[in-house]
Amino acid sequence: MDVSRTRRDHHDVLGGLLMAAIGFAAAWYAVEHYELGSPRNMGPGFFPFGLGLLLGGLGVLIALPALLRSGVRITVAWRTLGCVIGALVLFGVLLKTAGLVLATVASVLLASLADRGIGWRTRLIAAAVIAALCWLIFIAGLNMVLPVWPWSR
Repeated sequence: MDVSRTRRDHHDVLGGLLMAAIGFAAAWYAVEHYELGSPRNMGPGFFPFGLGLLLGGLGVLIALPALLRSGVRITVAWRTLGCVIGALVLFGVLLKTAGLVLATVASVLLASLADRGIGWRTRLIAAAVIAALCWLIFIAGLNMVLPVWPWSR
């Protein structure tokens, strides 16, 4: 396998910057929407603010050293990306019209197409098991009000 090297570790640079952006955005949101209080008398925004700063700082600590070391070129697995994002969109589109069970089965089948090494028997078993677990957790366990089948709206 030919792996081309780059001057920077782009995986860690991008990952660290993403972590930093999410962390600092969470800290900013906490400051803007919640009262921070003080260390002695903490408000509801104190903990999210602290965690946001911690995540942002860790992201910076990951990204900065990655600028100085070499890495491998980023390659995008378009098939995998399309299957997984498509499965999420498909679930959202089908949930109200087809119900939880069929939306889950269809989404699992589409997501499983990302891996060419999985056979159809395994895909169907996985889809059935995950759909049953979703029904057990969300309908039977948590009593969520979701359509289970197309006719149960």
